[in-house]
Amino acid sequence: MNGPGKIKAVIRFNFLGFFKNTRIILTFLLAVVLCFLLSERVIRVAEHYETSMQAAEPFIWTFGDGTNVLLASLLLILMFSDVPKAGPVTPFYLARMKRMQWMAAQFFYIALGTILYAAFIMSVTIILCQKYTFPGNIWSETAVRLAYSELGDSMGIPASVKAMESITPYECMLQTLVLMLFYSWTLCFLMLAVNLRFGRTKGIFAGIFYSLYGFLLEPDIIARILGLEKHERYKVNVLTGWISPLNHASYPGHSFGYDKLPTIFQSSVLFLVLLAVLGLLSCRALKRYNFTFMGY
Repeated sequence: MNGPGKIKAVIRFNFLGFFKNTRIILTFLLAVVLCFLLSERVIRVAEHYETSMQAAEPFIWTFGDGTNVLLASLLLILMFSDVPKAGPVTPFYLARMKRMQWMAAQFFYIALGTILYAAFIMSVTIILCQKYTFPGNIWSETAVRLAYSELGDSMGIPASVKAMESITPYECMLQTLVLMLFYSWTLCFLMLAVNLRFGRTKGIFAGIFYSLYGFLLEPDIIARILGLEKHERYKVNVLTGWISPLNHASYPGHSFGYDKLPTIFQSSVLFLVLLAVLGLLSCRALKRYNFTFMGY
């Protein structure tokens, strides 16, 4: 078996019993509850004004908010608390492949599992709101009401005039999903690197600290702590927009040609650099990692 074939074999092994694992089932069930709670505000607006929404808008407004991305990603700490996955057959694979190939399989397992989780969240959000949606790729009347008035801000719904003027709903949904994936991948890869270097418990704490770091750097949180007025918040918005991974994951927190915030492309490059660094740290930690094999 060649190198790619060996990597595929380990990936398949990692996914064995994936949907029978109690921890995975609990993660997806909690994701359904989370989507239901977070999308309630969007449904309430559509019901109150008796207006429809474009099919992509509920996901954009729900997970265009950094705090909601944070809440969704926290479930990944539960989902990937056991990485790197090692079982009774792991010695068999390690005896027949290089450690770096085995590590590549762990990277792919995390990446694919996160994509599956994010796609599930997107699908659930769309299904929960389907009674009020239409498929056409144009912004809805509900979006106009939220974006061009103070209604969106008052309800915490990130309907963005800048986005509506520069992109279609489905393109915006794709970019929102990609940013969410990048943030989730950095969280999971950080857990992997720390697990390999310091042990599984430390990896969970690293994931929680990473999430807390992003939460505390929310512009509104800093503004309340420092007691800043509304006109004084611009510099805080720009600073946190660049140094906070969570703000890089928030679609409305980007520049659309009007300010000094990072663009979607710049945020994507920064996430890729961070992922590369975490990948290198994981590979370096793997060289000194002592495997402990326990039966299931």
